[in-house]
Parts: sequence; structure tokens; C-alpha cells
Amino acid sequence: MSDTPDARRFIPLGIAVLTVSDTRTLADDRSGDTLAGRLTEAGHRLAARAIVPDDVGRIREQVGSWLDDPAVDVVLTTGGTGFTGRDVTPEALEPLFEKRMDGFSAVFHRISYDKIGTSTLQSRATAGVVKATYVFVLPGSPGACRDAWDGILGQQLDYRHRPCNFVEIMPRLDEHLRRGAG
Repeated sequence: MSDTPDARRFIPLGIAVLTVSDTRTLADDRSGDTLAGRLTEAGHRLAARAIVPDDVGRIREQVGSWLDDPAVDVVLTTGGTGFTGRDVTPEALEPLFEKRMDGFSAVFHRISYDKIGTSTLQSRATAGVVKATYVFVLPGSPGACRDAWDGILGQQLDYRHRPCNFVEIMPRLDEHLRRGAG
């Protein structure tokens, strides 16, 4: 960043990583490893990490516990965004979104298109805000996780990023709840 007196300091966030898979374990979870490595290298805290099967209830249960944890500012999921019968991560999490982040999907697909062409259509990457927590639903490949972190999340989860970023608006994500508005 700049050396000007108004340069911002980095603010580390608590980020939880969930891998959705019927077959992965922590020993062979390359996508979860990619996200955990990227976020810790950036200076954030790995607040939690888990693997759950492709099951709507189990996904919601795990993410729900993190949404209630004040140490978790961001949830990153990887896996279950395709079109097969077992791919249910968007179905599990999108109904929970209080605010959708349509721009995330658009930018993710733009970045992905440059790498894998029209195959990006096979991903239903999505994002939103739930209980003043950012939730990002990423595909299950390490390459897609790298693309999402390096092309979007690394910048937007860094308070120093200009002209704006997700960190600076975090204190206001729940203002509708504090106002008593519905």
C-alpha cells in the first residue's frame, strides 16, 4: 500500500472454511488447504475448518454454528456447486441469505472464463450476507478456490484495498436489525 500518512492498517478477520464433499478428508482436501493457506498467508485467522457431506441439513447445521460464533466474520465453502444430483451447497445456503451478492458470481465467472472458457457455466458460485457474516460458496476445485481468493476475496477482505472493500462496511451489516426494521 501507499506510504502516505492516511494508509490503512490491515485488519485480520476470522474466516471459517467448509469443504462440502462425500469423499474428502482433511488429509486430501486440496481445495480447503488452498483456501486455508491463502487466508492465513494474507494475515487472517483460520477461525474453523470442517468437512461435511453433500447434504442440505449438514451444510446448514455447520454454517449455522459459525454464523452464531462471534469469532467468525466470513465463511468460505468449497464444493457442491455443480449440477449433479449431489451438488446442493447453493440450495442449502442461498435461502439463508439476507442480502445476495450477485456481483460476486458475475466477477467470479469473468475470472474463471479467462482460465477455463465456457466450462465456467458448470459452476453455481454464489455469495451473500447472513447474520452480518459474509458467506461465499465456491466450486470444489483448487483452481477455482485460487481464482476466487486471488481475483476477488484477497482484495475485498483487505481493509487497505481502495476504493472500497467488504471490511469497511462490516460494522453496518446488521444495522437493519439494530434499527428494528424488518
